Amino acid sequence: MSAPSPSNLVHALERPDRSLLTQFVLTAILSGPFFPILILPLLFKYQTLRYRFDEEGIAMSWGLLWRQEVHLTYARIQDIHLSRGLIERWLGIATIQIQTASGSAGAEMSLLGLREYDLVRDYLYSKMRGARGLEAGELVEPPSSREDPPLALLTEIRDELRAIRARLEEGRA
Repeated sequence: MSAPSPSNLVHALERPDRSLLTQFVLTAILSGPFFPILILPLLFKYQTLRYRFDEEGIAMSWGLLWRQEVHLTYARIQDIHLSRGLIERWLGIATIQIQTASGSAGAEMSLLGLREYDLVRDYLYSKMRGARGLEAGELVEPPSSREDPPLALLTEIRDELRAIRARLEEGRA
């Protein structure tokens, strides 16, 4: 019997690890007197948090009274960050933050409480490259200046500035 492929393992992820609940409870306890106010939304978020990975993209949903859903296609992903705070490292989980080219400064989607974070991150990188028509490990070549007139202008300006700097440095010496 062969081992399941990484994509099958990622596609099987639907819920965060149970350690996320522990993290939420510890966070609420550390909030001191705000514990009763903070614990209920965190418990509801943990109970309703769902992930769905498919061939097109990622979907994440949560919320009991105010249901929120985020759908991202792999082609929209610009950057992937892995964060592991002190409690997350202790619990063996991580958060994967996915950024797109949208105007917001923060992550478009944060996958919370993942124990298989390396596997998911590598899967997302491979899908992100595949959505751009690249093989894993293949680099994007910048366009040549003949194909891109603004790039040609910027290259010319750069070269002129280097020549001016070289002349100024010769005059000082």
